Parts: sequence; structure tokens; C-alpha cells
Amino acid sequence: MAIMRPLAVLRHDLPASLVVFLVAVPLSLGIALASGAPVAAGLVAAVVGGIVAGALGGSALQVSGPAAGLTVVMAETIQTFGWAVTCAITVAAGACQILLGLSRIARAALAISPAIVHGMLAGIGVTIVLGQLHVILGGKAQSSAVENVAELPAQIVAHHDAATIVGLITIAILLVWPKLPSAVRKVPGPLAAIAVATVVSVAFGMTLPRVDLPGDLLNIHLVPQLPDGWGGFALAVVTIALIASVESLLSAVAVDRMHTGPRANLDRELVGQGTANMISGALGGLPVTGVIVRSSTNVASGAKTRVSAVLHGVWVLLFVVLLAGLIESIPLAALAGLLVHVGAKLVNPGHMKTVLAHGDLPVYLLTLGGVVVFDLLTGVLAGIGLAVVLMLRRTVWSGIHIERESTGREGDNWRVVVEGVLTFLSVPRLSKVLGSIPGGVTVRLELVVDYLDHAAFESLHTWQQAHERAGGTVEVDEVGHPWFGEGKAGRPTRSRLAASRAVPRWLAPWSEWQAAEGVDIPAQQTRRGATEFHRRAAPLLKDTLSGLADGQRPRTLFITCGDSRIVPNLITTSGPGDLFTIRNIGNLVPPGQADPSMNASIEFAVGVLGVSEIVVCGHSSCGAMKAVTDGAPNGPLGDWLRHVGPSTRRSGALTVDGVRPARDADRLALHNVLQQLAHLREYPLVAAAETAGKLQLTGMYFDVGAASVHLLDGEARTFVAAGQ
Repeated sequence: MAIMRPLAVLRHDLPASLVVFLVAVPLSLGIALASGAPVAAGLVAAVVGGIVAGALGGSALQVSGPAAGLTVVMAETIQTFGWAVTCAITVAAGACQILLGLSRIARAALAISPAIVHGMLAGIGVTIVLGQLHVILGGKAQSSAVENVAELPAQIVAHHDAATIVGLITIAILLVWPKLPSAVRKVPGPLAAIAVATVVSVAFGMTLPRVDLPGDLLNIHLVPQLPDGWGGFALAVVTIALIASVESLLSAVAVDRMHTGPRANLDRELVGQGTANMISGALGGLPVTGVIVRSSTNVASGAKTRVSAVLHGVWVLLFVVLLAGLIESIPLAALAGLLVHVGAKLVNPGHMKTVLAHGDLPVYLLTLGGVVVFDLLTGVLAGIGLAVVLMLRRTVWSGIHIERESTGREGDNWRVVVEGVLTFLSVPRLSKVLGSIPGGVTVRLELVVDYLDHAAFESLHTWQQAHERAGGTVEVDEVGHPWFGEGKAGRPTRSRLAASRAVPRWLAPWSEWQAAEGVDIPAQQTRRGATEFHRRAAPLLKDTLSGLADGQRPRTLFITCGDSRIVPNLITTSGPGDLFTIRNIGNLVPPGQADPSMNASIEFAVGVLGVSEIVVCGHSSCGAMKAVTDGAPNGPLGDWLRHVGPSTRRSGALTVDGVRPARDADRLALHNVLQQLAHLREYPLVAAAETAGKLQLTGMYFDVGAASVHLLDGEARTFVAAGQ
């Protein structure tokens, strides 16, 4: 078994590594060309990335090598420092990556907004396309995207030679390849395009620039050279280290979503990438990153372990050593066509739609523009800066609006609503709004805020005092934590963490949210509650209620006690149109169908509305059950509670979560639920619907003190907490 398992894995990894190898070779050559580096540098990076990063990295199925994402910054670095110093920069960047991995801060890179990453890739794609179009048209790429744009019209109208034909053939094959039969598409598109373009150029004897490799690729000398000045060198090191790290980490996370195997260790991945970069730079190779194109190909080809990535690097090495002459037949225009196709795919319309939906399109566009017009670092930093500004704006946003409420007489009331986070940044607008209110009027200040800082508190408090001194009245209504009230009491809340968790008003009793307003007269409490519904809940429920305006189709008939502590919609998390509710003293269904009101209600619910469930809900501390256990009273209440008689005669122990209630009244409440279910089954309409499987009867018990709902398990003779 120990031998068979590696063989079984190799059966998947070997063919996958060959497919990835076929994709990697032309891409590595093209990236080296676009970066302005020696063509061999791309192949060295492919070999080192595959073998070293594949063996040491934290993502088993990620494939590493030279990346299109670094072409712009590498081109600038090579132009500024020269190739030898650039190799030293690559070595130093790898050391930085190792330190980042050992510091265990790899996940911090994921804090970068996806809009910045997508904008960076799109900017790189546009820059690559603008540069390589000149090569396809028989010219030479300029030093910047702006210059490429300026020179492009002249290049287009100029005479076009064999390079244009080869480049267009490459692009055409890449565009058509995904539409060909699956049997043909087993050959990777980039390999097919480069092969066909090369064959055409050789067959027709085209004279055009081709790949130029050193005479002896195995004769490797240490290339890195230290610079004369260290300022620009250090900045380049940090830039390449950060970009390579972010691209590798994001690629690793994306690869994790493509397979069900072990998840990536991002810190280890950085160490592996850093080690590969130190070796690649020392051997004269380009920087290495995790590459999503090769990695997705690896997963799609059925790879199971990191062996596939390592083998792909071995195949690249053997190919370069044994078939160097074949590589030198490849026209540069064909590689340029491949890069134009790759660059165009980096500008992904799907990414633009996603960032637009999340409101981050400005960040995407600024990053893209910064990369194209200036350089990659400037574009990324600009995107990060704008993302921070937008984040601060969203975080400290406060909605402030004012309404004049007509009272039908002189001196109308005013209502000011403040929502969101109220900080010093909102004080100017808040002061302007409050300053527009005339003196001597009644103002209702509604604060629906998540945070109130000192400056905003002082602004509100000062205005309130001035308005009241001028003869006006200010009624403060705080929805949520009393930030303003606590501040006036000398107990300011310093942070959101210290704020109390306020119960939403539609869940809390009047006494909890009207007490601060001094509302204690019942009529005022009812009116205030109705006003609160009109202002806050009604707009949210309007669409739901409009759909119920012409009729109801409740799913459940809910029979419960009239006790004010029992709120059926609250304990069942239901809304308008869900429950057809019957409430009476003790949640009783009189035996023998003795109550006409109950008879009519059940007939209407089951026969007319067609409910699919009937719930009988009892509760702890029930006054009706206590009255029966203490001795039924006289009068109408006593007459009604005689219907509890059958419940008192039930035998056997009932429990709540396996525990028998300590109080007699609570034990009777449990038996009473079962007895009322039995009475319901005496109704012919109910019995017929239950027998037909159209109706379910459910017993429920609500423990008021514990705020817990329990459902009847008839076979176990116990009530079990909901959700268990």
C-alpha cells in the first residue's frame, strides 16, 4: 500500500506537469521579452519557480514562475539599474519575503482591496498590450505606456512586414482555440499558437527577429551586482517584494477555491517564494511569483500534490538544455502576440462589474490609470489612498435630515433625524441643519447613531441648551445605545466596544425605550408606540403588507395564553401573514367543542384558510395554571378555568430538557398543552386533515425567565429546546 499510493498520485501529477510545462515555456519567454530582460532569464525563473517554490511553498497545487504582473516594474527597474543590479534586487526582495513569512503576517496582504488588485492587473494588461502592439507591427516598444500611445498611430500607418503576419496569426489562433473540439484543445492554446506561428515563419523563410539564447545555458555565473547608491535600490527591493508577495498570496487563495485538498499555508508560501527569488536572482533569472494561469491549468489537469509543480520545472530545464535550437526559431512577434492576448485577458470585464457593484469602481479606475500613466507602485499607492478615503467616508458617514411636522396651528414642531456615525467631521453640517431651526419651537431630535464622539456631543449639547434658553423645547429620542444621554449624565461612552447592546424597539417593552422620554400615561405610550411604527417599521413592512392587502394565507394556527409576556411573532420569528392567532386565558381548547368562538376560529383556520399546522403554546408562571392549583376562583374566571379539569387529571411526569419543573403550576402547564392537543383531535375537521397528512399538531412551551422556546417530543414525553 505504501508503494501504491505514490504511484497513484504520480498517475495524476505526471500528465498534469506536462500540460503545465507546455503552457509555461512560451509564457516565460514572452514575459522576459516584455520585461526587457534576457530571454533566458524567463526560463531560469520558470525552472527555479517550479522546483524550489513548488517544493518549499505552502500551496500544494500552486505553480510559480515569471509573472506578467511584474513586467512593468521589472522593465522600469532594468532600465534604471541595469540587469546585474536588477538580479541583486531580486535576491534582496526574496530575502524580504522570507522575513515576512517568518514574521507570520502573510494574511495582512489580503487586506488590500480586490479593486486595487484587479485594477493593478488591468493596468499591467493595458501596458503590455500597448508595448507589444509595436513589436507586432514591426517596431519597438517605447519606454512608457504614454509614449507607446503617442507613437502607435504612426506605427499603425507605417509599412508592415512579416512580423505583423506572425503576430496576427498567433492572436487569431489564441482567440479561436477555446471554440475548437475538446480533443484538439488538449494541446494548450499558447503552445499551439507559438508552434504554428514558428512553423509558418520558417516554412516561408521570413526574415524577422527571433529568440536569442546564450551559447551555453548550463554555464551559469553569479550575475547579481550591488549598486552605487542605496536609496533607489531599497525602494525597488521593497516594491518587488510587496508586489510579488501580494500576487503570490492572492493566487494561492484563488487556487484553494479550485480544489478540495489541503488549504494553503500562506506564511510558508512566502518563505518558499522568497527562497525561489533569492536563487532565481542569483542565477540571473526574473522574479518568481505564484501564477494563476499556470496554477489553474495545474488544477484543471488533475494534479493532486506539489509533485506536479516540481516536475513542470524539471521539464522546462530539460527542454531548454536539449532543445535550445528549437527555442531560437521562435519569432519575437509570435511571443508579442501571445503577450497581447494575455494582457487583454487581464482587463477582465467581470472584475469591473464586481467592483462596480461594491461601489469600488473609482478605486479600480484610479489604480489602472496610475499604473498605465505613471508606474505600478504609483498606481497601487494611489488606489490604496483612495480606498482609505472611501473607507473613512463610509465609516464616518452620518445622515442628517430635518422635517417640519405640521400641527395645524402656529408654531409647528420640527423633527431632526441623525443616523450613522456622528463625529467631528459631521459637526459643520450638523450645525448648519440645527441652525436653520427657528427659536421657540418644539424639536424632536432622533439619534440613531453607532458612535458619538466628543466634538459631536458638545455641538448637540450646546445647541440644545441655547434652544431651550430661547424658549424652545428639545425632546431627545435615542434609538440604540444612549450616547448623548450618557454624556449629559457625566458618563460618556468612549468606544463602540463599551456601548451597551440595545434591544430593537420592536422587540423591547415600552418601559425600556419610553422611560427616558418620561412617557408613563397609557394613552401616551400607545400613541408613542404607534408613532414609532409609523416612522420606522411601516416603511420596512409596506411592501409585505401591500401583498397581504387583499387576503391572508397563514401557515399556522397559533393558540396561546393571553398573558402579556407571550408575544407569538417574537418567539417564532414570524411576521405579518404568518400566524392566525387565538388567545385566551390558559391557552384552552374547551372539550366537547363547548365554546362557539373556538369552534368558529378552528373551522375558519383549518377549513377556510387551510393552515398546515396548529400550535398550542403554554408557558411558565402562567396565572391561569396557578389559579387552578391554588383553587379555582368563582365567577366568570372560575367558569372558564373549569375547562382545565381534564389537564389536572392527567398522569405521568413531563419534563423540560429532561428536568421536571419545580412548581406545580408549571408542571400543570405542560400537561395542559398535551390535553389541548387531544381536544383538538376531537374536531372532525382537524382529525381528517391530520389523518390525510395535511395538518400537523405541535406542542410548545415558553420559559419566560429563560427566554427559551421548547417543542414537544411526544414519544419521549419531554419538551426539548428549539434547535436541538
